Amino acid sequence: MMDAREMTDSDAPLLEEARFPCPKCGSDLRFAPSAGRLICDHCGHDAPIDAGTHGPWAREAPALIELDYETAIAAKLPREEIEETRVTTCTGCGAQVAFQADIHAKECPFCATPVVADTGTHRHIKPKGVIPFQLTERQAHQAMTDWLGRLWFAPNGLQAYARKGRRMQGVYVPYWTYDADTATQYRGQRGDAYYVTVRGPDGKSRQERRIRWRRASGRVARAFDDILILASRALPKQFTDRLVPWDLAGLRAYRPEFLSGFRAEGYQVALDEGFEEAKTVMEAQIREDIRRDIGGDAQRIDQMTVRIDDVTFKHILLPIWVAAYKYRGQSYRFVVNGQTGRVQGERPWSWIKITLAVLAALVIIALAGYLYGVMEESGAFR
Repeated sequence: MMDAREMTDSDAPLLEEARFPCPKCGSDLRFAPSAGRLICDHCGHDAPIDAGTHGPWAREAPALIELDYETAIAAKLPREEIEETRVTTCTGCGAQVAFQADIHAKECPFCATPVVADTGTHRHIKPKGVIPFQLTERQAHQAMTDWLGRLWFAPNGLQAYARKGRRMQGVYVPYWTYDADTATQYRGQRGDAYYVTVRGPDGKSRQERRIRWRRASGRVARAFDDILILASRALPKQFTDRLVPWDLAGLRAYRPEFLSGFRAEGYQVALDEGFEEAKTVMEAQIREDIRRDIGGDAQRIDQMTVRIDDVTFKHILLPIWVAAYKYRGQSYRFVVNGQTGRVQGERPWSWIKITLAVLAALVIIALAGYLYGVMEESGAFR
């Protein structure tokens, strides 16, 4: 058994560097989102991901099953659930991204900071599932430039640079999903509205709403399925949270072939840390359940005791196209949901456009005031 957070310097197969040679010419195959297949850019050969029982994909894909949370926290997961990857930590944003063995220096795909590949390795829990990229790089790039085009005060230079700039990076970003059964005992108060007639300071009568409170207690239960928690720190959470919804029905059992031609980030949010965030998600829903159970026109929750059982989890990879541009000394990052095409990013501002808009507004106000004065002097309002 191995601890998922233990670090080691030993060499091991690299998840992010999975390569599959073309059986015809020997060049590397890559996963093509538009076709959902592995293709060779050199000779045009293609092959399905599930290529049968022969060839380089002869192994059986692992089942998309949940793992027991307590077993993982106790560092007792079976050895086959753990793997090692060689990673580089970006000094700019902290992302842990593995580079191919023949690449030693490159820009971070998350923030465009120059990084140099090192030889450190990260021992972690294997991914169980992956949503393969559905959008091609061209489709994602078009979605990003369309989004930028709808921002009124974005700099024209940045918009033009993004349209003509470098290719976007396809990155599989790590997430945790958590399942749990919960049972909650609560004590609170139910408020029922009633109305009384009161006389106001003006002497007039009016109806005033009041609440009559009485004690309430009870029990609610809820089973949670696939609470999705970001396990990366490389991208601002406000961006990734707005890439929802993800259709987790599109999850496929993890196979390294899906990563061919893309990068995958190692998770930086530990399993137990992610579960603490998941519990806040559960608590918010449980409070809604309690309010519904109390009923009435208003509710107060004085105490709640939550029991959480049968916690399971998965480590999954979700597809995100990333663009990082440096424009006039400032970095701008944009992300595109590789399944749906939803776009988020850092809001660029053109102070020239803003200044011109303010001046235009002042001119319009001044002109309106001048015309009003002229019309008033001419007696147009008499």
